Amino acid sequence: MSATVQAHIEDHADDHGHQHKQTFVTKYIFSQDHKMIAKQYLITGVLFMGFIGIAMSLLFRMQLAWPGESFSVFEALLGKWAPGGVMDADIYLALVTIHGTIMVFFVLTAGLSGTFSNLLIPLQIGARDMASGFLNMVSYWLFFISCVVMLSSLFIEAGPAAAGWTIYPPLSALPMAQPGSGLGMTLWLVAMAIFIASSLLGSLNYIVTVINLRTKGMSMTRLPLTIWAFFVTAIIGVVSFPVLLSAALLLIMDRSFGTSFFLSDIFIQGEVLHYQGGSPVLYEHLFWFLGHPEVYIVLLPALGITSEVMSTNARKPIFGYRAMIASIIAIAFLSTIVWGHHMFISGMNPFLGSVFTFTTLLIAIPSAVKAFNYITTLWKGNLQLNPAMLFSIGLVSTFITGGLTGIILGDSTLDINVHDTYFVVAHFHLVMGISALYGVFAGVYHWFPKMFEGKMMNKNLGYVHFWITAICAYGVFFPMHFVGMAGVPRRYYENTAFPMFDELTDVQVLMTVFALVAGLAQLVFLGNFIYSMFYGKIGPKNPWKSNTLEWTTPQEHIHGNWPGAIPQVHRWAYDYSKTGENGEYVIPGQDFIPQDVPLQEHEEEENH
Repeated sequence: MSATVQAHIEDHADDHGHQHKQTFVTKYIFSQDHKMIAKQYLITGVLFMGFIGIAMSLLFRMQLAWPGESFSVFEALLGKWAPGGVMDADIYLALVTIHGTIMVFFVLTAGLSGTFSNLLIPLQIGARDMASGFLNMVSYWLFFISCVVMLSSLFIEAGPAAAGWTIYPPLSALPMAQPGSGLGMTLWLVAMAIFIASSLLGSLNYIVTVINLRTKGMSMTRLPLTIWAFFVTAIIGVVSFPVLLSAALLLIMDRSFGTSFFLSDIFIQGEVLHYQGGSPVLYEHLFWFLGHPEVYIVLLPALGITSEVMSTNARKPIFGYRAMIASIIAIAFLSTIVWGHHMFISGMNPFLGSVFTFTTLLIAIPSAVKAFNYITTLWKGNLQLNPAMLFSIGLVSTFITGGLTGIILGDSTLDINVHDTYFVVAHFHLVMGISALYGVFAGVYHWFPKMFEGKMMNKNLGYVHFWITAICAYGVFFPMHFVGMAGVPRRYYENTAFPMFDELTDVQVLMTVFALVAGLAQLVFLGNFIYSMFYGKIGPKNPWKSNTLEWTTPQEHIHGNWPGAIPQVHRWAYDYSKTGENGEYVIPGQDFIPQDVPLQEHEEEENH
């Protein structure tokens, strides 16, 4: 079956390349080429939606640092929601809601996986394209439509959805509950339904491509860890995203058709509503059954990118290749049975809480395997500290520091004390948000020449971007742990009603200043990206001296990736600094051996 599908793809590539001239629309807009679709995801998901999400976070951080102050930027951007430049309380929760939704789903799920799965899966496994170019195109355009629907909710009269990014009922189930429960909430649910359809189409395409279209010699144990990460991530998405779709559809029915899946015994201004028999805790189960695997849908691709970048720039084989694969699979399995740790104070059975505590602490083991293996890969390596490598090392740092606080939150007795405080916000921003963003940046710096026909990003601006971002990320989220332990609740518009928190105002100001500086640093990245895309210097064909197959393709993008036959694979992806019996490099004067180079005489394949 695999050979048949591959032959069909190759025939299609030849026919397409020789018989059809591409117009601007078919090449840049409705493209079915995985490389162009990857760029569409990058520009739409990471750059456009990412900068909107970051801008929202800066607005509400200013409100937290200087509550009640008048800012002209509030009036300019928020209009009627900031009369006289003072932010309205309703729009504050809406900004938090849309910021979380955009960053978790649109940037770190679609932006990260959509960009790098599309770019790298065919190139690194030796395929002409994805299994279905048409479904790939449909997947992107559904994502684009979901972005438009989500952003359109910012411009309606009642305002966007405002129930936190988790959209708990009853605020999400009762259109009359508050301004952010009206049409904006409906648009949120519609946007997420379209987004999930996009995600499922993309994930199925990635799975089929990896299983069926690997080139000759590319066994599963020779796949780069990036592909393993994208492959397992796609499987998690197919298993868990339909559950969120069911929650969204049931919410729409509660809102519009009078059902009571998530509603019971609701009082509004003393009036008893007719809803009976439902349970908002049921919604929590459905949401978090996706919500916790979602953490790893976001994180695993970033960890896969880090594996590739780190091994390449340490000039060493990745340490514990098979253990890394086992940890990816173990994380994927365990991530689907830990969702209840988000619900320790929901009234859930305490015995069930102890079960979820056990499985949550268990997931620390494969996570620690990955962290130790990264550190061991760096140990005594010939480190090339370019921007991609720095962001990969930064990811390991935030993954460890954020993960350590997860042990506290995963224990039901300890979690009760800091649940719904800024401690939780600090934890998940470090372990998921910042770590995954570092993975995005590492991937962009590393594969930029492959995306944009050999052009290189400016390395010095990359260093500026990394150091400011790294310092400011810890500047924002490290103090937040202490604010949380002091009891400051998350999602509050202001804490002036609580005199015990007055002394923490200076800490809020400090975190906000770090956040504003970090936001400016992303403009450095954006400027570097756009300038390099058009005017970047052309680098060598294999600028990082890497082993994987994508660097064997020509710099100029062609349909079908390779102009002739697809290269065969003879070895794993991490033969760096490999020496023969005489102590010399296997290829004299070259510390890397591409995967398509046959084994030399007397050379044994690494038993990784």
